[in-house]
Amino acid sequence: MDLKELRAKLDEIDPKIVELFEQRMELCSQVADYKISAGKKVFDPAREKEKIQAVKSLTHNDFNATGVEELFEQLMSMSRKLQYQKLSETGALGRLPFIEVDSLKKEGSRVVFQGAEGAYSQAAMFKFFGEDVNNFHVDTFRDAMVAIEDGAADFAVLPIENSTAGIVTDIYDLLNEYENFIVGEQIIPIEHCLIGVPGTNISDIKTVYSHAQSLMQSSRFLNDHPDWRQISMKNNAFAVQKIANDKDKTQAAIASEYAAKFYNMEILQKKINHSDTNSTRFIIVTNQKIYLPDAGKISLLVEIRDEVGSLYHILSHFIYNHVNLTRIESRPIEDRNWEYRFFIDFEGNLADSAVKNVLRGLREECKSLRVLGNY
Repeated sequence: MDLKELRAKLDEIDPKIVELFEQRMELCSQVADYKISAGKKVFDPAREKEKIQAVKSLTHNDFNATGVEELFEQLMSMSRKLQYQKLSETGALGRLPFIEVDSLKKEGSRVVFQGAEGAYSQAAMFKFFGEDVNNFHVDTFRDAMVAIEDGAADFAVLPIENSTAGIVTDIYDLLNEYENFIVGEQIIPIEHCLIGVPGTNISDIKTVYSHAQSLMQSSRFLNDHPDWRQISMKNNAFAVQKIANDKDKTQAAIASEYAAKFYNMEILQKKINHSDTNSTRFIIVTNQKIYLPDAGKISLLVEIRDEVGSLYHILSHFIYNHVNLTRIESRPIEDRNWEYRFFIDFEGNLADSAVKNVLRGLREECKSLRVLGNY
């Protein structure tokens, strides 16, 4: 047969495949009705594994066996998603342990930020809560998380991502460790300045202090001064505080213009970060499971089975429910070499039926799932 004849044969087969697919999905719908009435779980991994082995045995070579395995994994995945949708329609998805509130109680709240006076975290806090907010600062991100968990503060402001340097890995690890939740975010532009003791010339400098990410964001400027020692600090404002206390003209700090003014230090050069659009995203964290009616982003923490295709099948829940996934990050799991947990951001509100479908599917098919917040 020539190509035209071969394609004609394929065209005869394809409608039959579609017809059989629709017959199969109709039966799956009836299976869903039974499971709903009997209170049975949708996901039955033992049954699916048994089924895949059975259909693979019907093939005549290894290539087809692999293809049939992938095909039936997809068919059963679509079946599960249909069943989750039917669960949603019947109100059988249950309620999430999050409470919708009309607004965040900013007035009268106490807010903690990491760093010292003049930190970018403080600027983000003022932008989100207003400059009259009752606040205090701590030395480390962990201290801020503890303050929330213990009730010493109502909210914490923490940096989670920079547009140039990427994620703040410590924050992701702490979100896993502590039972605190994201209720808001604030993005602020970052403009680093080289700051010194009054009267300092750039030629006097031998050592520069700043946060590791700020040193990275200013690497092009620093590369022009290869003889300078670069020392990482916990926070930019701590760096300015140090040079203010030491009063040493051989020391400089990289931080904000606000920090320089707060400590009465001199700005030696502005805009030393190499990106004009450099911004940092800060999250607002509390110990309450709450969300606003207009919240449009959800953050999750998931651990998946260490099996071929696990991540692929997890992500398919977003596709089938037409939910836009905006970010995925992985972090290693302690004491389990080469295993990872995933942090996922996607668009939606916890009240949306599509979101409920996604979460139901993930809850059944992941090893563990935590909603970190809707904001």
